[in-house]
Amino acid sequence: NSLSDGETLTFAMNAGMYHADRGPVGHYVENGVQEMRLLTGASKGNFGLLPNGVFCINDTRADVIETLAFARIKPSCNHATQSGPMLVIDGVLHPRFLVDSTSRFRRNGVGTSADGKTAYFVISRSAVTFHEFGRYFRDVLQTPNALFFDGKISRLYAPQINRNDPGFLLGPIVGVVQ
Repeated sequence: NSLSDGETLTFAMNAGMYHADRGPVGHYVENGVQEMRLLTGASKGNFGLLPNGVFCINDTRADVIETLAFARIKPSCNHATQSGPMLVIDGVLHPRFLVDSTSRFRRNGVGTSADGKTAYFVISRSAVTFHEFGRYFRDVLQTPNALFFDGKISRLYAPQINRNDPGFLLGPIVGVVQ
């Protein structure tokens, strides 16, 4: 969406996998309109490293919800984006993350507090493993659930900390306007 008169973008981060046409790979809701359906099956790449999940924002809270739980409870989301893999699921790291993994990339993702009042958007400064990235959400931020957004292409716009990552056209993006 474009900004309305008087609105200023104060934060933005890429928020999930996308196709070559920049359309979202999985479930995507913007302003209450579903633009892509929920995908529940295994697939290729990080998105398909099950379990994956959905970041859901409604009028009262923000939550990261594992995909099959999301399909079961069908929460109402004003905004949502599906990505994967889950980093933390009910306080436990994703079962496929290896301590000694050699797969290191810059990574970004989101974790939410148990009360749904806080969403923590994180981007690594350097290349990290999924295990290291997930541990940050679980051990430092103590989020019960966290979701990986993307890797190599991770970008952040946060002028309050003088951050405006150069890049290219992206798919789903989460942003805050004032």
